[in-house]
Amino acid sequence: MSERNPNGRGGRDRKPRNNKGRDFKGDSRKKKSFSPQRSGYREERINRRMSDPDIPAEVDVNDLDPMVLQDLKSLSKENSEAVAKHMIMAATWMEDDPKLALRHARAAKDRAGRVAIAREVNGIAAYRAGEWKEALAELRAARRISGGPGMLAVMADCERGLGRPEKALELGRAEEASELDEESKIELAIVLAGARLDMGQAESAVVTIQRAHPDRDARGVSACRLAYAYGNALLEAGRKDEARDWFEHAVSIDEGDWTDAAERLEECK
Repeated sequence: MSERNPNGRGGRDRKPRNNKGRDFKGDSRKKKSFSPQRSGYREERINRRMSDPDIPAEVDVNDLDPMVLQDLKSLSKENSEAVAKHMIMAATWMEDDPKLALRHARAAKDRAGRVAIAREVNGIAAYRAGEWKEALAELRAARRISGGPGMLAVMADCERGLGRPEKALELGRAEEASELDEESKIELAIVLAGARLDMGQAESAVVTIQRAHPDRDARGVSACRLAYAYGNALLEAGRKDEARDWFEHAVSIDEGDWTDAAERLEECK
């Protein structure tokens, strides 16, 4: 599947975010370390690592955010360096080659499956590659490990990708949604409006965007995406004149070609 666009289906230009360091030294870890593993597990693991994508020699682990490196300190030095380098490569290729980025992200996850940020990077890369089921599973795992709201907007968009808009709306009602920062709340509103449109509920999509308080004085990518989503919902609801106003506003603040608002504006003429 292709990358999702700003009408509520993704288009998020996110780098792996910074999580606080975690303590993975509890008793449960020790017990799991000595538990029996299924037949062939070791061979599968070796084969996966042999097929890991190459990492250029010039990649420097110090290019990774210090807080992410802190998260990786629960690993051995050699393993943490390998994970860090795969994460850097995943971020490097996320835009231009999402499939290659996903291979690097999977390699990082395979080496650091109990580290929240490794699962989150895998989830983001899978999302950008259109692998909704994998993305949802990895982002759920990251949230279980780290706690907090996690990446609710991306998770909700994955539910849409899987054809389950009602599940996306359920995520929007989760208690954790109140813990999101303002940018993430806007992204979640955009996705939930898209879910309403998926269900043929255009007026409800308009109300969903209105609750996020689109502001003509606001600037930046989030404000632009919200204005675009508002225009899109209004157009779907048959309110063409209002839609034109918001698409025009989106065009006026779209400094980085974040949306195709200029093209959508033509639909309102």
